[in-house]
Amino acid sequence: MSLAVVRSRAPALGRAPEVTVEVHLANGLPSFSIVGLPDLEVRESRERVRAALQNCGFDFPVRRITVNLAPADLPKESGRFDLPIALGILAASGQIPAEALLHREFAGELSLTGALRPMRGAFAMACGAARQHARAGTALDGASIRDTDARMPEIYLPLGSAAEAALVPGIDIFGAADLPALCAHLGGSIDGGLMPIRSAAPDSPGRRRAPLPDLVDVIGHPGARRALEVAAAGGHHLLMVGPPGAGKSMLAARLPSLLPPMTDDEALSSAAILSASMLGFSPAQWRQRPFRAPHHSSSSVALVGGRNPPQPGEITLAHLGVLFG
Repeated sequence: MSLAVVRSRAPALGRAPEVTVEVHLANGLPSFSIVGLPDLEVRESRERVRAALQNCGFDFPVRRITVNLAPADLPKESGRFDLPIALGILAASGQIPAEALLHREFAGELSLTGALRPMRGAFAMACGAARQHARAGTALDGASIRDTDARMPEIYLPLGSAAEAALVPGIDIFGAADLPALCAHLGGSIDGGLMPIRSAAPDSPGRRRAPLPDLVDVIGHPGARRALEVAAAGGHHLLMVGPPGAGKSMLAARLPSLLPPMTDDEALSSAAILSASMLGFSPAQWRQRPFRAPHHSSSSVALVGGRNPPQPGEITLAHLGVLFG
C-alpha cells in the first residue's frame, strides 16, 4: 500500500480541530515534501522523522514522499505531527499494518533516537476528541451513525503527556516511551502491548495538588479579610489601595482558596486553555482556580492575547480564576 491516513489534532486554543495526515509514496526521484500550510517546526519534522526511523531499525523508503496535512487552510505548528508522519510512512511502506491506525489518533514529537518527547496541548487534544464524539452522538440518531463514526477514538501520546490527557473521562489514553514500543503495540505484539493510562479520581487523596496560599496564614487585616470573603462569595471585583508592603499581593494570592470548587465543566475548560498555551498544564493543577498576576508594565498583547500563531493573554489564562494587576 502506497497511501496511508493517520488522524491527529492541531493545538488550536480551546477546540483542537482534527487534522488528517495523508502520506503517499510514489516512484520518481527521492524527495520528502510536506504540504497543508505547515510552519517551520512542521517542515523540520522531515529530518527528525528520517533520523528516528533509521535509528530505530526501520527502513526509510527511498521514494517520492508527499505528506498532506488536511484541512489545507488550517495553520499547522509545533512538532506534534512527527509521530503521525512517521507512522504514515511506516504504514504506506507496509512495515506496520494500516488497519491498526483506524479509530486511533496520534500526536508526539520525535527525538533523533525515536524517543517520544512531551508536548503541550495533550489535554486539549483529548477534550477535542471527546467533544467531537459527543456532537456526533447528539446530532444524529443511532440508526444513522455508522460504527466507524460512533466509536470513541483511542489516543496515543508521549508517556510524559499522557497523564494530563487521562483526566478527560471516557477516552482511552495510551502513553508510549518511544516509536518501537508503539509500533510493536500496533503490530499486535504481546511483549510490546501498551496499557491505557487511568488517572486517579479528581478528589482522590493520593492525587498531588499544588499547594495554594490560604487565608489562615494571614495575621491581622480584619477589614481586608472580610472584603476578600465578601468578594469571593458574591463574585465581586476588588480595588486594593495601599503603600508597598501593605499586603495587597499577599491577600490577593489567597483569594483563589476562598472560591468554590470547580465543577466538571469548569475544570475541563480551564485545563484545556492552559494545556494549549505556552504555559502548559500539569495534573497537579486539576480543579484549581488559576491566579494570574501580570506586571503593571505588561503590554496589551500580553494582557489580551495575540502573536502568530495566536496565544491567549493573561485575561484568558485567568478564566474562572483570579486576575490581579
